[in-house]
Order: sequence, then C-alpha cells, then structure tokens
Amino acid sequence: MTAHSPTRRTVLTTGVAVAGAAAGTVVLAACGSDSGTSGSSQNTGSATAAPFGTTVAALNDVPVGQAKSVTVDGKPAILARPTETTAACFSAVCPHQGATVAPEGDAIKCPLHGSQFDTLTGALEKGPADTGLTPIPVKVEGQNVVTA
Repeated sequence: MTAHSPTRRTVLTTGVAVAGAAAGTVVLAACGSDSGTSGSSQNTGSATAAPFGTTVAALNDVPVGQAKSVTVDGKPAILARPTETTAACFSAVCPHQGATVAPEGDAIKCPLHGSQFDTLTGALEKGPADTGLTPIPVKVEGQNVVTA
C-alpha cells in the first residue's frame, strides 16, 4: 500500500469544515441560557453573576474604607465598603493573566506581576493589567451584602 497525499482541495475543504464547526459551537454557546441571572455583561468572563439575593457577607465584616477577600458563587472576589452604608464587589481575578488578587494595605495587589487596583472601586492604578477588576453587582440589604 502506498500513502495517499491529500490534495490542496482536500486540505482546504477540511479546513473550511473544521472552521465552520468551530463557529457553530461558538454561536450555540452564545445562545445558551444564563440560568435567570441579570443581563449585565462582564469584561473578562471570569466573573459571573451569582443568583440574585445571594449573601456575600455581613456588612460589618468589612471595616469602612477597607476591603476583604470573599467568594461569590464559588469564585474569588473582593468586597469593599466605601461608606458606612454602601458596599462594592469585584472579581478577584486579575485581568492581566488570571492570578487571584487580594487586598494589601491601601490597594488590591496581584502577586504575579504587581498590578494594583483601587481598594474601593477596583479601578486600575498600576499595570501591567490594562483594565480594572470586573464589577460584581451587589447591594446592602439589612445587615448583609447580597448580589443584585
């Protein structure tokens, strides 16, 4: 038996078929359900919306003007308390290369390459990341911070 060399037409046809199948998979994935969560979009895809009303932490667990590491829907997050009655939350996944960031002093820092983010807003303060942390919608409900 001799080996059969594929023709240029066979290679191109196979490549188009594979690309079409991949595109179809992406389209089908985009049409999938998000299990009834809010329609807010996330810039990195690393933070997804937790079910509405899920308790993140007690408001008093975070001192005013500070932040702490928490989990939201099983994913690492940062919960901040800008004022006595407000809270903010963002993904703890660094948008640069996906390392888990943590509050450290007056900033949120990435241990991998040194990116820094504002403790109360998640805004980028120092790269190499080129965007801030992805917001996670929360609200204060009674004495708790819950997903919104």
